[in-house]
Amino acid sequence: MKTRIPAILLLWMIIDIYFFSAVETLTSNTFLYLAYWMVDIFLAGTILYGAMTGKTKLISWLMAPVLLSFIPKLLGSTILVLEDVTRAFRGFPPRSYAVSEFILILAILLFGLLLFGITRGRHYYKVHRETLYFDDLPETFDGFTITQISDVHSGSFSDKDGVQKGLDLVNAQQSDMILFTGDLVNNQANEMDPWIPAFAKLEAPYGKYSVLGNHDYGDYMRWESEAAQQANLDRLKEVHQEIGFRLLLNEAMPIKKNEQFFALIGVENWGKGGFHKYGDLKKATAGVPDDAFKVLMSHDPSHWDAVTLDHHQPVHLTLSGHTHGMQFGFELFGFKWSPIKYVYKQWAGLYEKSGLYLYVNRGFGFLGLKGRVGIWPEISVLTLKRKS
Repeated sequence: MKTRIPAILLLWMIIDIYFFSAVETLTSNTFLYLAYWMVDIFLAGTILYGAMTGKTKLISWLMAPVLLSFIPKLLGSTILVLEDVTRAFRGFPPRSYAVSEFILILAILLFGLLLFGITRGRHYYKVHRETLYFDDLPETFDGFTITQISDVHSGSFSDKDGVQKGLDLVNAQQSDMILFTGDLVNNQANEMDPWIPAFAKLEAPYGKYSVLGNHDYGDYMRWESEAAQQANLDRLKEVHQEIGFRLLLNEAMPIKKNEQFFALIGVENWGKGGFHKYGDLKKATAGVPDDAFKVLMSHDPSHWDAVTLDHHQPVHLTLSGHTHGMQFGFELFGFKWSPIKYVYKQWAGLYEKSGLYLYVNRGFGFLGLKGRVGIWPEISVLTLKRKS
């Protein structure tokens, strides 16, 4: 973090200076100039202080005002660059008042969208539905519905009514099964204590099942001992039981209906790069017949490309989360974009390779940024259909 801060601040300063040229075009008010610079100097200075002293919570709280300041200016500066390309061919006349006015209006609109996302977006739940067709789905499961939630991050919650709104929406889907694909907490099991009664009221006739995510192991905080960290993990496993979810730890469960079944598989977290690789798909499928229809819960979508697709048994459907869609981006008319796409090939929604599917949930909760902008919290409803 410390090594990245200077580069981030330098980029921010360049964008600030560039956008300020549009402000200068529109007004010569000294008070506005002073306010413009004082806000960003305060934010940048506080971030620098937080990074140098290791106060990560302070940086987390500042992410929202930083986005409010930086993103509108970044968009405006991009337009200013295009204007400067035309000015270069015209001998660099003064900036157009109309262009600067347009940029300011656009920045204000974007500021409003960001403000909504930060203040209301964290509980602006959206239901995403997909119908998936398979040749070998057992006939009795034709039309079987699964509601998936992921990345609760209960340690970030503060609004009881907002969380309950999302849980009510989960139950309203009346799906046959509810699956949770990891990250129940940020770090500590006791983060879930206030929310256990509410999550325990989730209902599904064919059960509720879950797996662990990378945050559930407590690897992102300093513990007094390894025993304390293990005790925290043991307590979290008990929490899954208390909210009525059967936690699958590199194991499979047959889901039976009318003497037919499909295999529900759950692996521990496995992620590319520096993430721990606790997941063991071979162990989880050791007792699963090769020809069984399989649904896998695996928190990190990078597991699909790296391991699942090459597994000797075809896994028909994999459900993941982890990315949150970075909690920032946009989805319009079937097109979606977020900076996280440059990190994860599969980061939100449905993906398919050779008839095998991956669905990446955008996350129920939030972490870091205290809200969501454009990539709203998600409840996924997947309907399994047998091809005729």
